[in-house]
Amino acid sequence: MYYSGFADEAAISINRQIEATKELEWKNIEARNIDSCNITDISDEEFAEVYQKLQENGIKVNCFGSTVANWAKDPRDEQSFKTSITELARAIPRMKKLGTRMIRGMSFGILKNLPPVNPDLEEKIIDRLNILVKMCEENGIIYVHENCMNYFSQSYEHMNKLLDRVDSPYFKIVFDTGNPLMADNRIGKLPYKKQTSWEAYQQLKDHIKYVHIKDGRFLKDTDGIFPEMEYTFPGEGDGEVKRIVKDLLKNGYDGGFSIEPHMGMVYHENNDISEEDAKYNTYVEYGKRFMELIDEIQTGIKEELKQ
Repeated sequence: MYYSGFADEAAISINRQIEATKELEWKNIEARNIDSCNITDISDEEFAEVYQKLQENGIKVNCFGSTVANWAKDPRDEQSFKTSITELARAIPRMKKLGTRMIRGMSFGILKNLPPVNPDLEEKIIDRLNILVKMCEENGIIYVHENCMNYFSQSYEHMNKLLDRVDSPYFKIVFDTGNPLMADNRIGKLPYKKQTSWEAYQQLKDHIKYVHIKDGRFLKDTDGIFPEMEYTFPGEGDGEVKRIVKDLLKNGYDGGFSIEPHMGMVYHENNDISEEDAKYNTYVEYGKRFMELIDEIQTGIKEELKQ
């Protein structure tokens, strides 16, 4: 088991992302944005600098938090697919240089103006995902599909269909504990109920390669893609973080836990520090609290085994 995190939630610059990671005494970063640009999109010169700084500090990138086939890309749009191909093609040599084996991807956006079941559209998405996964497979990289606001995360039935139709050892699930809280279970008749983290976990648990730790509470829907949420420290929201992590560990999970606080700068001890420092403090505090939660869970598991 190892710890990681979306370090761009600690800071914009790679220097402070590394600083936060080292303060937590971790060895891994899930690289997403550096200087507000995705790691697949920064220039070759900028990537070379990032690589050098990571090497100098003994920090690895365990996963690329890419935007390949993500929620902002329309599955009907040929350009969205071409962009995803380009992003993945650009990521692969960078991942090889860094020794990174996983890339986070999705299954394109949810089209709210269409019903949730669209067989023709699903065939198109599946065909495109298989092309993306094949690119990964040819390069020894695992495409980890996140249960985020994307087409095949619309419902538990969609999730099962995805896993049946993309059949490759290089296609796995990255499970986010907080994402089901904001997602409708878009199957059956309106009004749809929200998904729950535990139920979504039960559907996906046999395919989970990697875990994102996020927690919070749903507040209300909006006109946009994402609803209004109140994000919390791990174990303090409705994401059933402790229950899920305990089940994972009891069943032998030995992969990574990557924190994704989404809390901004809520944690700071005085009002005089900068917004940047407050954001950094929140990230580090989140990581410390999650490690404490892991210790608590592991102690509980040991006590249960003694009984």
